[in-house]
This record gives sequence, C-alpha cells and structure tokens, in this order.
Amino acid sequence: MARHDLTESCFATAAENPARPKRAGQSLLLRPMARALRIAMFEREVRERLSRAALDTILAHAEVISEGQRAERNGQDSYLGSTMVTVDLESLGPILREPGDAGTAQRLAALLRADSTIKARMDALAAREVLRVAGARPKGVRTEIQIRAQGSRVFIDADVEASF
Repeated sequence: MARHDLTESCFATAAENPARPKRAGQSLLLRPMARALRIAMFEREVRERLSRAALDTILAHAEVISEGQRAERNGQDSYLGSTMVTVDLESLGPILREPGDAGTAQRLAALLRADSTIKARMDALAAREVLRVAGARPKGVRTEIQIRAQGSRVFIDADVEASF
C-alpha cells in the first residue's frame, strides 16, 4: 500500500467501511494517526520505594513484643525466640502523608519485603531484644522474617536464634 493510501484509509467514512459505526445522519471521520518523526533515546521508569525517613519513623512508632529463652543447643549457650513488630498505620495518620488504610498497609508490606535494609534492621532489633530478654549480649543473631498486612496493620514477625 502506498504512503498516501494509508493516510487516505484513516479518513474512510462509515459509508465506505461498514465496520465503522455511524452516527444518525452523519458520516464518522477519524483523525489520522500521528506519525513519529523522532524517537526518544531514553525511556523513563517510575519506581516506588520506602523513604528512609518514613521507615525510621514507622519502626520507631511500632509496637515490639519479644519472647524467648536461653537454652543449651549442641553444647552451646543459645537463645531461641521470636520478635513481633506491629505497625498500626491508623495511629500514624498525623505523621504520614498517605492514608492509614488497608491499601496502604498492603503497599507497605510489599515494599518492606523488597527493602534491602529490613533484614539488617530486624537483626539489630532482635539483638537488642535478646539482650533485654536474656540479659546477655549475643555474639551472633540470625532471623527469619515474615511480613504480612491485615487491615490497616502491618506485621513483621521474626524467628530469632542467637549465640552467646
């Protein structure tokens, strides 16, 4: 098809093309497609991530509950327990710009799962909690983290193992 044929086909009337809808008593004319004369060299991408300030604020206002005990494991003094962090977004309403609703909680949970710093932050929190609960500073701490949202709350649960 020649170049002018393409342009002319864009102006086909409803009478010439029965597949095109008609308006009462009028032929429907379509605008021609815009031609790309130049192409963009760069593509743009929008990514969403948690701001460090918001994450610091959220974790500072979170409720933290820990339980566990020291035990002898393979001849070594160790600690087994869990640390549960609850973020109630409704209570953070005056601090955060986003609404403290279930949708925001789901977004926060997803972004926390993808956050590169959450593991280190939870390890540090677990080490402080082991010190508080067991009464001794651990040499090493390992955590296994689960993150979920329910309603307007986000739960970060960590199974904790520590050695002394």
